[in-house]
Amino acid sequence: MFQPDLFKNKVVLVTGGGSGIGQAIARQFLQAGAVVHIASRKKERVDKAALELAAFGEVHAWPLDIREPEQIAALMTGIAEKSGQLDILINNAGGQFPSPAIDISQKGWLAVVNTNLNGTWFVTQAAATRFFFPQNQGVVVNIVLNNYRGFPGMAHSAAARAAVSNLTQTLAVEWADKGIRINCIAPGIIQSSGLDNYPPEMTADVARTIPMKRLGTVDEVAALALFLSSPMGAYMTGDTIYMDGGARLWGDMWKYE
Repeated sequence: MFQPDLFKNKVVLVTGGGSGIGQAIARQFLQAGAVVHIASRKKERVDKAALELAAFGEVHAWPLDIREPEQIAALMTGIAEKSGQLDILINNAGGQFPSPAIDISQKGWLAVVNTNLNGTWFVTQAAATRFFFPQNQGVVVNIVLNNYRGFPGMAHSAAARAAVSNLTQTLAVEWADKGIRINCIAPGIIQSSGLDNYPPEMTADVARTIPMKRLGTVDEVAALALFLSSPMGAYMTGDTIYMDGGARLWGDMWKYE
């Protein structure tokens, strides 16, 4: 389905591209012929990822805090100078920590919301202003999370990601006549480096709560991102697609007593 030249002459930006799902998305775009820019808050991480990804095609690495509009503007200028265009934006950068809602501090709440909601919007608006509107075309894929039934233990991120899903619906309508499509992927529990951020007791037996009895893979999420970005997804916009092995429909992940 994804031929080596499917994204030839296309330029892609993957935020949070230094590890996990983001790095897998970057690799698959490179394998399909795209020029890829990856950005991450940690320079060492994104530089290391770029060295690994260079085996698959042309890749450029950028340190970026998506909460900082000045850094985002500088990144867009850098992409314009190196590639002259940007066709696809994958908003994958984000972060959260597990906690009962009552225990989340003001600082913790703001940090998660500023990253997962505000940062996603800042990057999207900058890409649209600098590239998508002038080009009269563009694709955005937002990586959110499975908050179909809420997300107990992650209220701050669930709220922010729900806002991104609604923002996606709104922008899909406002920007349709500009040739811009925007969709969300809501992964369930994915076997990736992101799981290292959670206590082992929270994830050790989580597969039993998933109807398919396994975790998802980063490559499965990446393949969906490519589909949504490709001509095969040309009539899709404003959607949030859940990729969770059926977990949103059944079972409990984590319980707080």
